[in-house]
Amino acid sequence: MTAIRIVAFSGLDERRHMAAVDDLGRGYDLGPGELHELIERARLAGKWPAELVAEMLEVAPTGSSVVLDEILARVGRPGPTGTPDAVGDMSLDVPVAAPEVWAAGVTYRRSREAREAETAASTKDIYSRVYEAERPELFLKDAGGRRTVPSGGTIRVRSDSVWSVPEPELALVLDADGRVVGYTAANDVSARDIEGANPLYLPQAKVYFGSCALGPAVLLARGEAMPSFAIDLHVIGPDGMTAFEGATSTSAMARSFDDLVRALLRDNVIGDGTVLSTGTGVVPPEAFTLTAGQRVEIRIYGIGTLWNMVEHGRLR
Repeated sequence: MTAIRIVAFSGLDERRHMAAVDDLGRGYDLGPGELHELIERARLAGKWPAELVAEMLEVAPTGSSVVLDEILARVGRPGPTGTPDAVGDMSLDVPVAAPEVWAAGVTYRRSREAREAETAASTKDIYSRVYEAERPELFLKDAGGRRTVPSGGTIRVRSDSVWSVPEPELALVLDADGRVVGYTAANDVSARDIEGANPLYLPQAKVYFGSCALGPAVLLARGEAMPSFAIDLHVIGPDGMTAFEGATSTSAMARSFDDLVRALLRDNVIGDGTVLSTGTGVVPPEAFTLTAGQRVEIRIYGIGTLWNMVEHGRLR
């Protein structure tokens, strides 16, 4: 079975539509709807969502993907600086309307080292302890999509932060039973100075408007062994010059996807389309901070490029 990606877009009717494309270039307009509805349909049919969509692609009428070709041609690369991914009257949206976005921390050795370096000496060892512990660090990044933006949207730096960074991550898309039904790219934007001052400030460092980006697509899974994903980060300044770049792979994670999902489900209830971001292995140096006018690009091979412009300052 070929790989299938799901994207969401908004049209003139102001409704969210879904589209699917496989690696053979076939596209299918799934019409108005949400990924969690597709997950439920697949559950009722006793199939994985990927299997259900593959069947749709097999019977897609000729020419049904003309508009999709225009949209999906842009999923894998950033649009012009300052403009959203858009074709005509359509623009890409967050590919999954997640009821909740959860995130994991200190899942890579590089992340542990960076968190220790930024933290006051009196609490420095807490990151080593969580890195080595059976229980991972998990926190609620967003609920109801109020703080999450799509590819082409604007991420934000807190007005009270002077040291903020992007955190490129692979995110798991789960069904209500905790099965991994897809993968997407995430940016867990973080104020390192605020968390470094005191770990109890983590919710303020991590959870605020514009602190989360997801997209550009969801690569559907079908119950196979968890693959490894290469992740690239590029930050480009207003002058077009590279401000920072780095790369990692999920193969460098200290924890498995299964371990993180099991921890999330322990004494917890989730809904279809819940997102679990799996932590970052790319940490910019202390001399770098996000600033207004930069463009952040996160490329995960097989999924596409999540890109966002940066703004700084108060909302009100």
